[in-house]
Amino acid sequence: MKGSFFDELARFDSFDFSSFLENVSRQDVQRALLKDSLGEMDFLALLSPQALEYLEPMARRAQEYTLANFGRVILLYAPLYLSNYCDNDCLYCGFKHSNLIQRRKLLVSEVEQEAQEIAKSGIQHILLLSGESQDVSPVSYIKECVQAVSRYFTAIGIEIYPLTEDEYVSLIRAGADGLTIYQETYDRGLYSALHCQGPKSDYRFRLDAPQRAAEARMRQVNIGALLGLGKFQKDVFFTGLHGRWLQDNYSEIELGVSFPRLQPQEGGFMCAHPLTDRQLVQSLIATRLFLPRAGIAISTRENSALRKNLIGLGVTRMSAGSRTQVGGYALGAAQEGQFEIADTSSVEEVKEMIARKGYQPVLKDWQVL
Repeated sequence: MKGSFFDELARFDSFDFSSFLENVSRQDVQRALLKDSLGEMDFLALLSPQALEYLEPMARRAQEYTLANFGRVILLYAPLYLSNYCDNDCLYCGFKHSNLIQRRKLLVSEVEQEAQEIAKSGIQHILLLSGESQDVSPVSYIKECVQAVSRYFTAIGIEIYPLTEDEYVSLIRAGADGLTIYQETYDRGLYSALHCQGPKSDYRFRLDAPQRAAEARMRQVNIGALLGLGKFQKDVFFTGLHGRWLQDNYSEIELGVSFPRLQPQEGGFMCAHPLTDRQLVQSLIATRLFLPRAGIAISTRENSALRKNLIGLGVTRMSAGSRTQVGGYALGAAQEGQFEIADTSSVEEVKEMIARKGYQPVLKDWQVL
Protein backbone atom coordinates (compact mmCIF):
# COMPACT_ATOMS: atom_id res chain seq x y z
CA MET A 1 0.00 0.00 0.00
CA LYS A 2 0.94 3.66 -0.28
CA GLY A 3 1.71 5.59 2.87
CA SER A 4 -1.13 6.10 5.34
CA PHE A 5 -3.25 9.10 6.26
CA PHE A 6 -2.15 8.28 9.81
CA ASP A 7 1.23 9.80 8.90
CA GLU A 8 -0.50 12.97 7.72
CA LEU A 9 -2.28 13.31 11.06
CA ALA A 10 1.06 13.22 12.85
CA ARG A 11 1.89 16.62 11.34
CA PHE A 12 -0.74 18.16 13.62
CA ASP A 13 0.25 16.48 16.90
CA SER A 14 1.49 19.74 18.38
CA PHE A 15 -0.83 22.09 16.49
CA ASP A 16 -2.84 24.42 18.74
CA PHE A 17 -6.31 24.35 17.18
CA SER A 18 -7.89 26.58 19.84
CA SER A 19 -5.33 29.34 19.40
CA PHE A 20 -5.57 29.25 15.61
CA LEU A 21 -9.38 29.41 15.60
CA GLU A 22 -9.45 32.24 18.13
CA ASN A 23 -7.07 34.32 16.03
CA VAL A 24 -8.71 33.94 12.63
CA SER A 25 -9.54 37.44 11.37
CA ARG A 26 -12.20 38.66 8.97
CA GLN A 27 -9.43 39.25 6.45
CA ASP A 28 -8.36 35.58 6.74
CA VAL A 29 -11.91 34.45 5.95
CA GLN A 30 -12.26 36.93 3.09
CA ARG A 31 -8.95 35.80 1.54
CA ALA A 32 -10.04 32.18 1.72
CA LEU A 33 -13.32 33.00 -0.03
CA LEU A 34 -11.44 34.65 -2.92
CA LYS A 35 -9.42 31.51 -3.66
CA ASP A 36 -10.36 28.99 -6.33
CA SER A 37 -8.62 26.20 -4.40
CA LEU A 38 -8.40 26.15 -0.62
CA GLY A 39 -5.29 25.23 1.32
CA GLU A 40 -5.50 23.42 4.64
CA MET A 41 -5.40 26.57 6.75
CA ASP A 42 -7.95 28.30 4.50
CA PHE A 43 -10.30 25.38 5.17
CA LEU A 44 -9.74 25.64 8.92
CA ALA A 45 -10.31 29.41 8.78
CA LEU A 46 -13.74 28.76 7.22
CA LEU A 47 -14.56 26.54 10.22
CA SER A 48 -13.72 29.29 12.72
CA PRO A 49 -16.24 31.25 14.79
CA GLN A 50 -15.34 34.35 12.75
CA ALA A 51 -16.47 32.61 9.54
CA LEU A 52 -20.04 32.30 10.88
CA GLU A 53 -20.45 35.95 9.81
CA TYR A 54 -19.80 34.86 6.21
CA LEU A 55 -22.24 31.97 5.84
CA GLU A 56 -24.14 33.65 3.01
CA PRO A 57 -21.15 34.21 0.68
CA MET A 58 -19.82 30.78 1.64
CA ALA A 59 -23.19 29.25 0.76
CA ARG A 60 -23.25 31.01 -2.63
CA ARG A 61 -19.81 29.64 -3.51
CA ALA A 62 -20.79 26.18 -2.28
CA GLN A 63 -23.89 26.21 -4.47
CA GLU A 64 -21.83 27.24 -7.50
CA TYR A 65 -19.37 24.39 -6.93
CA THR A 66 -22.14 21.86 -6.40
CA LEU A 67 -24.06 22.86 -9.53
CA ALA A 68 -20.87 22.77 -11.60
CA ASN A 69 -19.90 19.28 -10.44
CA PHE A 70 -23.23 17.57 -9.76
CA GLY A 71 -26.04 19.58 -11.33
CA ARG A 72 -29.47 19.77 -9.72
CA VAL A 73 -29.76 16.16 -8.61
CA ILE A 74 -30.07 14.50 -5.20
CA LEU A 75 -29.48 10.74 -5.01
CA LEU A 76 -31.75 8.86 -2.59
CA TYR A 77 -30.72 5.74 -0.68
CA ALA A 78 -32.02 3.66 2.22
CA PRO A 79 -30.29 1.83 5.09
CA LEU A 80 -31.03 -1.83 5.82
CA TYR A 81 -29.91 -3.06 9.26
CA LEU A 82 -28.84 -6.72 9.28
CA SER A 83 -27.93 -7.19 12.95
CA ASN A 84 -27.53 -5.20 16.16
CA TYR A 85 -25.13 -7.57 17.93
CA CYS A 86 -21.92 -5.73 18.79
CA ASP A 87 -18.64 -6.61 20.50
CA ASN A 88 -17.75 -2.98 21.19
CA ASP A 89 -18.80 -0.81 24.10
CA CYS A 90 -18.66 2.62 22.50
CA LEU A 91 -20.05 5.00 25.12
CA TYR A 92 -22.31 6.87 22.68
CA CYS A 93 -23.93 4.01 20.71
CA GLY A 94 -27.35 2.44 21.17
CA PHE A 95 -26.00 -0.92 19.97
CA LYS A 96 -23.10 -1.07 22.43
CA HIS A 97 -22.40 -4.43 24.03
CA SER A 98 -23.40 -3.44 27.58
CA ASN A 99 -26.82 -2.03 26.61
CA LEU A 100 -29.59 -4.43 27.63
CA ILE A 101 -31.54 -4.24 24.39
CA GLN A 102 -33.29 -6.87 22.32
CA ARG A 103 -30.73 -8.31 19.92
CA ARG A 104 -31.53 -9.69 16.51
CA LYS A 105 -29.75 -10.94 13.40
CA LEU A 106 -31.75 -11.36 10.22
CA LEU A 107 -31.77 -14.62 8.34
CA VAL A 108 -30.69 -14.15 4.73
CA SER A 109 -34.29 -14.91 3.70
CA GLU A 110 -35.45 -12.10 6.02
CA VAL A 111 -32.87 -9.74 4.51
CA GLU A 112 -34.45 -10.45 1.14
CA GLN A 113 -37.92 -9.67 2.54
CA GLU A 114 -36.63 -6.33 3.83
CA ALA A 115 -35.01 -5.64 0.46
CA GLN A 116 -38.24 -6.36 -1.38
CA GLU A 117 -40.13 -3.91 0.84
CA ILE A 118 -37.56 -1.14 0.34
CA ALA A 119 -37.47 -1.74 -3.42
CA LYS A 120 -41.23 -1.09 -3.61
CA SER A 121 -40.47 2.58 -2.91
CA GLY A 122 -38.33 2.79 -6.06
CA ILE A 123 -35.08 3.15 -4.11
CA GLN A 124 -32.21 1.57 -6.05
CA HIS A 125 -29.29 2.36 -3.73
CA ILE A 126 -29.13 0.35 -0.51
CA LEU A 127 -26.75 0.57 2.45
CA LEU A 128 -26.33 -2.64 4.48
CA LEU A 129 -25.42 -2.02 8.12
CA SER A 130 -24.65 -4.24 11.08
CA GLY A 131 -23.40 -3.99 14.63
CA GLU A 132 -19.70 -4.66 14.86
CA SER A 133 -19.61 -8.35 15.78
CA GLN A 134 -17.56 -10.37 13.34
CA ASP A 135 -18.47 -13.57 15.21
CA VAL A 136 -22.24 -13.07 14.86
CA SER A 137 -22.12 -11.38 11.44
CA PRO A 138 -19.00 -12.74 9.73
CA VAL A 139 -17.84 -11.64 6.30
CA SER A 140 -19.38 -14.82 4.84
CA TYR A 141 -22.80 -13.70 6.17
CA ILE A 142 -22.36 -10.14 4.84
CA LYS A 143 -21.42 -11.64 1.48
CA GLU A 144 -24.62 -13.74 1.42
CA CYS A 145 -26.67 -10.64 2.27
CA VAL A 146 -25.04 -8.64 -0.54
CA GLN A 147 -25.83 -11.41 -3.00
CA ALA A 148 -29.42 -11.70 -1.72
CA VAL A 149 -30.22 -8.01 -2.27
CA SER A 150 -28.33 -7.63 -5.55
CA ARG A 151 -31.37 -8.57 -7.63
CA TYR A 152 -33.33 -5.62 -6.18
CA PHE A 153 -30.77 -2.77 -6.23
CA THR A 154 -28.28 -1.33 -8.70
CA ALA A 155 -25.86 -0.11 -6.00
CA ILE A 156 -25.05 -1.81 -2.70
CA GLY A 157 -23.05 -0.13 0.03
CA ILE A 158 -21.84 -1.62 3.31
CA GLU A 159 -21.42 0.02 6.72
CA ILE A 160 -19.92 -2.66 8.96
CA TYR A 161 -16.78 -3.31 11.04
CA PRO A 162 -13.46 -2.51 9.28
CA LEU A 163 -12.06 -5.29 7.09
CA THR A 164 -8.80 -6.35 5.53
CA GLU A 165 -8.14 -5.56 1.88
CA ASP A 166 -8.79 -9.18 0.87
CA GLU A 167 -12.12 -9.16 2.69
CA TYR A 168 -13.16 -6.01 0.86
CA VAL A 169 -12.20 -7.69 -2.41
CA SER A 170 -14.46 -10.65 -1.58
CA LEU A 171 -17.44 -8.36 -0.93
CA ILE A 172 -16.81 -6.39 -4.12
CA ARG A 173 -16.86 -9.65 -6.06
CA ALA A 174 -20.18 -10.48 -4.37
CA GLY A 175 -21.69 -7.20 -5.60
CA ALA A 176 -20.85 -4.48 -3.05
CA ASP A 177 -19.63 -1.23 -4.63
CA GLY A 178 -19.60 1.25 -1.75
CA LEU A 179 -18.14 1.55 1.74
CA THR A 180 -19.29 3.89 4.48
CA ILE A 181 -17.12 3.99 7.59
CA TYR A 182 -16.87 6.79 10.14
CA GLN A 183 -13.78 7.39 12.23
CA GLU A 184 -16.24 8.77 14.84
CA THR A 185 -13.55 11.19 16.09
CA TYR A 186 -10.05 11.85 14.75
CA ASP A 187 -8.87 12.95 18.21
CA ARG A 188 -6.83 9.93 19.32
CA GLY A 189 -7.08 10.67 23.04
CA LEU A 190 -10.84 11.14 22.90
CA TYR A 191 -11.17 8.09 20.64
CA SER A 192 -9.46 5.91 23.25
CA ALA A 193 -11.69 7.23 26.02
CA LEU A 194 -14.87 6.56 24.01
CA HIS A 195 -13.88 3.12 22.69
CA CYS A 196 -12.69 1.35 25.81
CA GLN A 197 -13.71 -2.23 24.89
CA GLY A 198 -13.79 -4.32 21.74
CA PRO A 199 -12.01 -4.40 18.36
CA LYS A 200 -13.04 -0.84 17.59
CA SER A 201 -10.52 0.39 20.15
CA ASP A 202 -7.86 -0.05 17.42
CA TYR A 203 -7.77 3.53 16.09
CA ARG A 204 -5.23 2.87 13.34
CA PHE A 205 -6.99 -0.18 11.87
CA ARG A 206 -10.22 1.79 11.55
CA LEU A 207 -8.50 4.88 10.17
CA ASP A 208 -6.86 2.87 7.38
CA ALA A 209 -10.08 1.03 6.39
CA PRO A 210 -11.08 3.53 3.63
CA GLN A 211 -7.61 3.14 2.13
CA ARG A 212 -7.83 -0.65 2.18
CA ALA A 213 -11.21 -0.42 0.44
CA ALA A 214 -9.71 1.90 -2.19
CA GLU A 215 -6.84 -0.55 -2.70
CA ALA A 216 -9.45 -3.28 -3.18
CA ARG A 217 -11.05 -1.04 -5.87
CA MET A 218 -14.26 -0.19 -4.10
CA ARG A 219 -16.10 2.24 -6.38
CA GLN A 220 -17.40 4.60 -3.69
CA VAL A 221 -15.87 5.39 -0.29
CA ASN A 222 -17.76 7.52 2.22
CA ILE A 223 -16.12 8.93 5.37
CA GLY A 224 -17.09 11.20 8.24
CA ALA A 225 -16.94 11.92 11.96
CA LEU A 226 -19.79 11.62 14.46
CA LEU A 227 -20.29 15.29 15.19
CA GLY A 228 -20.79 16.17 18.83
CA LEU A 229 -18.23 13.79 20.32
CA GLY A 230 -15.37 16.26 20.02
CA LYS A 231 -15.02 19.87 18.91
CA PHE A 232 -16.52 19.95 15.46
CA GLN A 233 -13.86 22.16 13.86
CA LYS A 234 -11.13 19.61 14.52
CA ASP A 235 -13.14 16.59 13.38
CA VAL A 236 -14.51 18.28 10.25
CA PHE A 237 -11.02 19.58 9.42
CA PHE A 238 -9.47 16.12 9.65
CA THR A 239 -12.37 14.58 7.74
CA GLY A 240 -11.69 17.04 4.93
CA LEU A 241 -7.96 16.32 4.99
CA HIS A 242 -8.67 12.59 4.98
CA GLY A 243 -10.96 13.05 1.97
CA ARG A 244 -8.40 15.08 0.04
CA TRP A 245 -5.68 12.52 0.83
CA LEU A 246 -7.89 9.73 -0.53
CA GLN A 247 -8.68 11.73 -3.68
CA ASP A 248 -5.01 12.55 -4.24
CA ASN A 249 -3.90 8.94 -3.85
CA TYR A 250 -6.91 7.11 -5.32
CA SER A 251 -8.31 9.32 -8.05
CA GLU A 252 -10.53 6.51 -9.36
CA ILE A 253 -12.77 6.36 -6.27
CA GLU A 254 -15.96 8.34 -5.85
CA LEU A 255 -15.39 10.09 -2.52
CA GLY A 256 -18.31 10.84 -0.22
CA VAL A 257 -18.44 12.78 3.05
CA SER A 258 -21.21 12.54 5.65
CA PHE A 259 -22.08 14.83 8.55
CA PRO A 260 -23.83 12.58 11.10
CA ARG A 261 -24.77 14.54 14.20
CA LEU A 262 -25.06 12.66 17.50
CA GLN A 263 -28.72 11.90 18.25
CA PRO A 264 -30.49 10.49 21.35
CA GLN A 265 -29.99 6.75 21.73
CA GLU A 266 -30.42 3.90 24.20
CA GLY A 267 -28.06 4.48 27.14
CA GLY A 268 -28.57 8.24 27.39
CA PHE A 269 -25.05 9.35 26.41
CA MET A 270 -24.80 13.12 26.68
CA CYS A 271 -23.32 15.02 23.75
CA ALA A 272 -20.18 16.80 25.00
CA HIS A 273 -19.89 19.29 22.13
CA PRO A 274 -23.34 19.80 20.56
CA LEU A 275 -23.48 21.63 17.23
CA THR A 276 -25.98 24.31 16.38
CA ASP A 277 -27.72 24.12 13.01
CA ARG A 278 -25.59 27.06 11.83
CA GLN A 279 -22.41 25.21 12.76
CA LEU A 280 -23.60 22.14 10.87
CA VAL A 281 -24.28 24.32 7.82
CA GLN A 282 -20.84 25.91 8.23
CA SER A 283 -19.20 22.47 8.36
CA LEU A 284 -20.98 21.31 5.23
CA ILE A 285 -20.34 24.34 3.04
CA ALA A 286 -16.72 24.73 4.16
CA THR A 287 -16.15 21.09 3.21
CA ARG A 288 -17.81 21.66 -0.17
CA LEU A 289 -15.39 24.53 -0.84
CA PHE A 290 -12.43 22.37 0.21
CA LEU A 291 -13.61 19.23 -1.65
CA PRO A 292 -15.56 20.45 -4.70
CA ARG A 293 -15.88 16.96 -6.26
CA ALA A 294 -16.90 15.03 -3.14
CA GLY A 295 -20.42 13.74 -2.71
CA ILE A 296 -22.06 15.02 0.49
CA ALA A 297 -24.72 13.02 2.34
CA ILE A 298 -27.25 14.07 4.96
CA SER A 299 -29.22 11.31 6.63
CA THR A 300 -32.55 11.18 8.46
CA ARG A 301 -30.68 11.98 11.67
CA GLU A 302 -31.63 15.56 10.73
CA ASN A 303 -35.21 16.82 10.60
CA SER A 304 -37.12 17.48 7.40
CA ALA A 305 -37.01 21.27 7.63
CA LEU A 306 -33.25 21.38 8.02
CA ARG A 307 -32.68 18.82 5.25
CA LYS A 308 -34.84 20.92 2.93
CA ASN A 309 -32.77 24.02 3.69
CA LEU A 310 -29.52 22.15 3.04
CA ILE A 311 -30.51 21.37 -0.54
CA GLY A 312 -28.54 23.70 -2.77
CA LEU A 313 -25.74 24.17 -0.24
CA GLY A 314 -23.71 21.12 -1.21
CA VAL A 315 -25.79 18.04 -0.44
CA THR A 316 -25.84 15.40 -3.20
CA ARG A 317 -27.18 12.34 -1.33
CA MET A 318 -30.02 11.81 1.15
CA SER A 319 -31.43 8.77 2.90
CA ALA A 320 -35.19 8.45 2.72
CA GLY A 321 -37.85 6.35 4.43
CA SER A 322 -35.21 5.09 6.86
CA ARG A 323 -35.63 2.49 9.62
CA THR A 324 -32.80 1.89 12.10
CA GLN A 325 -34.31 -1.24 13.66
CA VAL A 326 -33.21 -4.69 12.53
CA GLY A 327 -36.21 -5.85 10.50
CA GLY A 328 -37.81 -2.41 10.52
CA TYR A 329 -39.34 -2.45 7.03
CA ALA A 330 -41.20 -5.69 6.27
CA LEU A 331 -40.82 -7.62 9.52
CA GLY A 332 -42.48 -5.21 11.94
CA ALA A 333 -39.53 -4.98 14.33
CA ALA A 334 -40.31 -3.12 17.53
CA GLN A 335 -36.90 -3.13 19.24
CA GLU A 336 -34.75 -0.04 19.65
CA GLY A 337 -32.98 1.37 16.63
CA GLN A 338 -29.38 2.53 16.66
CA PHE A 339 -30.52 6.14 17.14
CA GLU A 340 -33.66 8.24 16.91
CA ILE A 341 -34.71 9.24 13.39
CA ALA A 342 -35.56 12.94 13.06
CA ASP A 343 -37.01 12.88 9.53
CA THR A 344 -39.75 10.25 9.31
CA SER A 345 -40.91 11.36 5.84
CA SER A 346 -41.70 8.66 3.30
CA VAL A 347 -39.65 8.27 0.13
CA GLU A 348 -42.44 9.96 -1.84
CA GLU A 349 -42.53 12.89 0.58
CA VAL A 350 -38.76 13.34 0.32
CA LYS A 351 -38.96 13.23 -3.48
CA GLU A 352 -41.68 15.89 -3.45
CA MET A 353 -39.66 18.08 -1.08
CA ILE A 354 -36.59 17.87 -3.34
CA ALA A 355 -38.66 18.66 -6.45
CA ARG A 356 -40.22 21.71 -4.77
CA LYS A 357 -36.71 23.05 -4.20
CA GLY A 358 -36.05 22.86 -7.95
CA TYR A 359 -33.91 19.75 -7.81
CA GLN A 360 -34.35 16.27 -9.25
CA PRO A 361 -34.57 13.27 -6.91
CA VAL A 362 -32.60 10.38 -8.44
CA LEU A 363 -33.22 6.75 -7.51
CA LYS A 364 -30.60 5.23 -9.79
CA ASP A 365 -27.50 7.02 -11.07
CA TRP A 366 -25.54 4.20 -12.71
CA GLN A 367 -25.67 0.52 -13.56
CA VAL A 368 -23.09 -2.08 -14.53
CA LEU A 369 -23.92 -3.57 -17.95
